[in-house]
Amino acid sequence: MQTTDPLSVTFGALADPTRRAILSRLSSGEATVNELSEPFEMSMQAVSRHLKVLERAGLITRRRDAQFRPCRFAAEPLDTAVDWIQHHRRIWQDRFDQLEQHLADLQRATPGSDRPDPPTDPQPPTTKEQPS
Repeated sequence: MQTTDPLSVTFGALADPTRRAILSRLSSGEATVNELSEPFEMSMQAVSRHLKVLERAGLITRRRDAQFRPCRFAAEPLDTAVDWIQHHRRIWQDRFDQLEQHLADLQRATPGSDRPDPPTDPQPPTTKEQPS
């Protein structure tokens, strides 16, 4: 099933370590397919397929320069992903803060909650055997 949701397409493109490595390389500047394929033990066709996924996600752009098609990193889809992550991080942080407050309220409401737990005996008491 092919999804067209931009956020899903972005996360899908980022799910592959090879594509993340390509993006890391492109974050330092433009590169051709030949340059991008150098560190990988895969065919140029395989690298081209990864580039198509990144291009479909809007994470890279390509331009024509004579016979070369240099790739360039495009950060806009990552900005959308970061916004989504930060939004959900705030929601979960608020929930954890509420839980922490609830647990603190429960401790204050429990009599003797400020006393440490009594030490436990690691071995149960033994019974003496009766002679038969």
